[in-house]
This record gives sequence, C-alpha cells and structure tokens, in this order.
Amino acid sequence: MEKHDTDILIIGAGGAGMFAALHAQKAAPEAKVTIAVKGLLGKCGCTRMVQGGYNVAIGNGDSVERHFMDTIIGGKWLPHQDMAWKLCETAVVRIHELENEIGCFFDRHPDGSMHQKAFAGQSFDRTVHKGDLTGIEIISRLMEQVLSRPIDRLEEHRALALIPSKSGNALSGVLFVDMRSGEFRFVRAKAVLLATGGGPTMYKYHTPSGDKTMDGLHMALRLGLPLRDMEMVQFHPTGLLGGSDTRMTGTVLEEGLRGAGGYLLDGAERRFMFDYDEKGERATRDIVSRAIFDEMRKGHTTTNGGVYISMGHLGPDNVREKFQGMVKRCADCGFDLAGGLVEVVPTAHYFMGGLVCDADTRTELPGLYVAGEDAGGAHGSNRLGGNGVANSTVYGGVAGDVMAADIDPHSGKFLHALRESDEDLITAEIERTEQPFAKKPGDIHELRQKLMDLMWDDVGVMRTRDQLVNGLEKLSDLKDEFGECGLADDNRTFNLTWHDWLNMQSLIAISETIAQAALWRENSRGAHYREDFPESGNMEDSYFTVVRQDTEGDLNVSREPVEFTIVKPGETLLDEDSETLAAV
Repeated sequence: MEKHDTDILIIGAGGAGMFAALHAQKAAPEAKVTIAVKGLLGKCGCTRMVQGGYNVAIGNGDSVERHFMDTIIGGKWLPHQDMAWKLCETAVVRIHELENEIGCFFDRHPDGSMHQKAFAGQSFDRTVHKGDLTGIEIISRLMEQVLSRPIDRLEEHRALALIPSKSGNALSGVLFVDMRSGEFRFVRAKAVLLATGGGPTMYKYHTPSGDKTMDGLHMALRLGLPLRDMEMVQFHPTGLLGGSDTRMTGTVLEEGLRGAGGYLLDGAERRFMFDYDEKGERATRDIVSRAIFDEMRKGHTTTNGGVYISMGHLGPDNVREKFQGMVKRCADCGFDLAGGLVEVVPTAHYFMGGLVCDADTRTELPGLYVAGEDAGGAHGSNRLGGNGVANSTVYGGVAGDVMAADIDPHSGKFLHALRESDEDLITAEIERTEQPFAKKPGDIHELRQKLMDLMWDDVGVMRTRDQLVNGLEKLSDLKDEFGECGLADDNRTFNLTWHDWLNMQSLIAISETIAQAALWRENSRGAHYREDFPESGNMEDSYFTVVRQDTEGDLNVSREPVEFTIVKPGETLLDEDSETLAAV
C-alpha cells in the first residue's frame, strides 16, 4: 500500500469538488491541494449532466428573501435555514464568479441581461441556463481552471474508507484503490472534503451517472457519523421511458419543459395534472411525481407503462431551438419531442438527505467537511429545480475557503495538522473490500436488478408501513445473498466486476437507511409520502430524522427538531415596502 500526505484532500470532482479546489488553492496558495475522483476529471459525475439551470435572485423584482422563502416552503419547512439562506445569498456572488472568473457563458436577452426561465415551485423566473446543457458548460470551464493550477489529481481512484486518527477524535485521511492498477493507496490530509455526490441509483428508474452509488454516505455511515433526512429521495417527474432495452430509460427531461408550458397526458392523451393540483404541470416535483405514479397505478398508461409529455402545441421549431439537447436525446430513442409525444416516468433523481453539517460545511468529526449532494439540510424534504447546481458551487466554494482557513496556523481559527492514522482500521477496511475474491462467483448484476425492483416497489414514490417493512425484509435477504457473492476474476487491474460489487455494498447499506428513516417518519412531507399517514403534521413541530450506525452495524434512528433560526411557519420575510436584507 502506497502512502501520501497532502494538506487539503477533496473527494469528488463535480461542481462542489472543483469549486472547493479552486477556492482552497486561491486562499492558501502554499498549501498542497489534491482532488481524487472515481472517474476522469470533468468527464464523470452528475454536475455535467445538469440540463435545467442555476437558481439565483438577480432578476428585476426578485430578491434573496423571495428565493429563500421559495426554498423553505418548497422544502416543507424542514430545511436547515442558515444553510438555505447562505445558498440563496451566495448564489448571487457565485453566478458572477462563474461568468467573470471561471469563464462560463449563459444565455442572455438582446439587451445583455441574463435570461432566466421558469421552474416549478418558484415564485419568480430565476433559473439561469445555457440552453438545456448548463451542466456541461459549468463543468467544462471548471475543469479548465483546475487544470491550469497547481492542483494534484488522483483520477480513477475510488475512495474506500474514511480513516480516523489513532485517538479516534479526528479524521486522519482516506483509503483509496487505484482502479488502474488495483493497488491500495492511503492519503493523509489536514482537511478532507466529502463531495462524492449522491446518486440514488438503487431504483428501477434513475437519472444519475452510472458511477454514482452513494459511496460517500456509506463511508460516513460506517464511521458512525449522523445522516439526516435519509427518507427524502427526490423523484423527477419526467424521466425518459424508452423501454428495458436502452440505458437511456430514466434520463431526465428537464423541468424547463413543463415550465415553458409542456403538457402531461395519460395513455388516452388526456391532460390530467389539474386533477391533482391547481398549478397543473408547474406544481413541485413531488406532487407531479405522485400524480404520474397514481395514473400509472390506475392503468392510464402508455405502451411502456408511463405517461406522455407533449410540447408540440408550443411550436416544433420553437421547441427545437430552446431544447436542442433533449430533442436530440429523445430522437435517439425514437421519440419526437418537438412535435410528437414522448413517454416519461418518475425517476430517482436527487438525494436531499446527507451528512449532518453546519453552514460552514464542518461536520462533527474534526478534519472532515462536506459539500454538494453528500451534505444534508439545505433542501429539507424537497429540492427546487435549479437549486442543485447552485448548492454544489456555493458550498464547494465555502468549503474551500473554510478548509484553507482551518489549516492556517495564523488564521486564529481551528488548526488542523497531519494526524497518526488508525492502522488497524486501514487493515480491516482492506479486508472488507477483498471479501469477494475469497467467495464463489455469483451474478452481481442479477442482485442489482433485485435491489432496483424492490426499492421501486416498496420504498418508492408512495409508501406504506407494510411496504416498508416488506422492503426491509427483502433487503435483509438480499444482503445475505450478496454476502455469498464472489468474483470470477481475481485480477484487480480495472476489474469492473469488483467495483460493481463495491457499488452494490454501498447501495444496499444506503437503501436500508432510506427504508428505516421512511418507516420512522409517520407523516408526509415533500418527497416522502406515506399513504397511511397522508397529513403533513404541524409545521411548528417539524423534525428531521437522524440515522447512525452503531459499532455492531445496526441502524439507530432518532428525531431532531427543526430550528427556525430565520423565519417560523406562518411568517414571511417578504415585505414589498422593505429593501433586501441580503448583504450582496
């Protein structure tokens, strides 16, 4: 096993990871900054897959307060309010940084002002974008900036475990495997950022990149760290439904389609959304997903079992111009988005849950920070479309600045130094990852399909106690079956089946936390809907779930009250006669 030391180690190279690296290198130019990524820099992860855009309150008549209130109301009063405020406030700074320093080009009006489109659940058109390929623009420019700076890179390095210090009271570093050689590598660091991204790919229909398997949260869970809001899995209402023969099934057809005036139709081509909500297709994602799922249960479906999205009434040429990426993507699967009907289905898209942290990205374990989809709290029970990439870039930058200050002995803040590692835990974690080499070969892909089916059926868009209990029993049986599943090939050089096995271990563990947290929440909030407890409960008594894994491997769930640090249910920050409170 090779060993290396660095000052700041960043796990993940999406919007959060690369922004953190740039800010850390700028704030502490003498420090050694290292990015480790499971794939290739700028070519993997979910940020580059973002279609919709970036929410920011820069439009005439909009305000940070309005954006904040939309975020809190959309999250059903469960968000960590200090995190939500910093998200909305700092997005104003970050969008100009993206353009003026990072080099992004976003769509503009003829007068030069940024074009901002409508997204569901928002009271103002505030989503900045570059057509429907916003993520590629952001991640490509970030990659160029990272490559131009003295930032070390460990590409195709899979993070296996967070390793605490020998005393156990702080983080020492991270154990990796070099996927190219199969060799283990341990990297010590003064500060570590967990920015691996979420990715609920344990569901039958899902949108995230195939390399997203909840590894970061699994590492945090095994270390006994608290995870919040784990029941809150966001299903995007309109995932492309091309049948079981294409990997394109589940790919997002972004919210801008509905924001622009697209219709959702059942199998008989009847527009149905106004049966469920007065906002129709512009209702929030959770409401639209449940409406589509209900139509599917009633049998009002299309050929492949979903519903249709229709855009032709807006003018085919107009649709082709505004949504070039999606028009081409649908055409690849035989659908005409501009003038015809496209089959869609709710698809697991984003994870609101994550590691507990404060508004400065610090966790309860000194030396460990978290940003992006690995961090819980900012969105509560439901993320507004357009708040995701804003969250990643905002908090990636915050993490970079905070880590740089925390390792600076002259900053007057917390001083982090390199720490002696728990060598016994490193050995144990290596043994954990080598388990399948000592077992008889099994069909890991069949087990993955079983997991996706049971999570969709029992822990999906709409839930009941009986379903959740049944799902947990199936997960227990699946875990036992998985424990006996080995590998046919013991060559570790780019052994993708080995990595499929490691992926599966993470997915099963996080699936259990989702189901346990969902069982504990006996009300319906945002993305979590219990048919046996359909009421939302009193907003004033709002709580969030916290899951920890004990030393025996058992999951313990508790509840923590939401702190209304900025605004309480029934109140608002909006006053048409007052000036903005934002310090920007």
